[in-house]
Amino acid sequence: MSLSALRSPADRLAEVRQRISAAATASGRDPAEITTIIVTKFHPVSLVRELIALGAHDFGENRHQEAQQKARELAGEPVTWHFVGQLQSKKARQVAGYAHVIHSIDRDSVVKSLAGGAGADGVDAVARPVTDCFVQVNLTTDPRRGGVAPESLEPLVEKVLTTDCLRLLGVMAVAPADGEPARAFAEVRTYSERVLAMAPEARFISAGMSHDFESAIAHGATHLRIGSAITGNRPEHG
Repeated sequence: MSLSALRSPADRLAEVRQRISAAATASGRDPAEITTIIVTKFHPVSLVRELIALGAHDFGENRHQEAQQKARELAGEPVTWHFVGQLQSKKARQVAGYAHVIHSIDRDSVVKSLAGGAGADGVDAVARPVTDCFVQVNLTTDPRRGGVAPESLEPLVEKVLTTDCLRLLGVMAVAPADGEPARAFAEVRTYSERVLAMAPEARFISAGMSHDFESAIAHGATHLRIGSAITGNRPEHG
């Protein structure tokens, strides 16, 4: 059955869970080791509540204001918030105020902002909880795309590792839309191995979205960022 024929979030979620399980099993992996992050950009809080009732707990957002508002409205719910969009240095500490995991650490200025002293929110860095994070690698030659250039990966990882308020989980990447996903995810695996040489505990890989997550699983992805395959098409927005 195609995803387009599945009308309810419950049906779509069940379908994606089945596909994840099948892809993991085919690769000799345990499906339980894979975290599915449901990206709810532009979708209402009511959908997030519906998905929570279906047993989902990991949600991703890539727009700070929208993410912050949803986190406020859902305070007290069993939710792990993942910030998956490009991160502005000036907003980094605000994002860390509600995001449990940041997937898009890609430059020194973001690390510096997160490690800084008291900011506009008045909270000193010493009092901040540790935020889990991924270092994002750019798989293209376009510097406007999010992610650190591969040749600068190790210096950025070193900065993260020496920042008390950050705990490095591993690497994150987005497969180029015009390329072969399998090749991109194989490349991500090599970057993961480079990070593991520096930080053996940073063994996780955030990769794979609605259209390519099965290929990402085959190449070791542990965190999938899935939107429309579960949420359906985005609603109209202004």
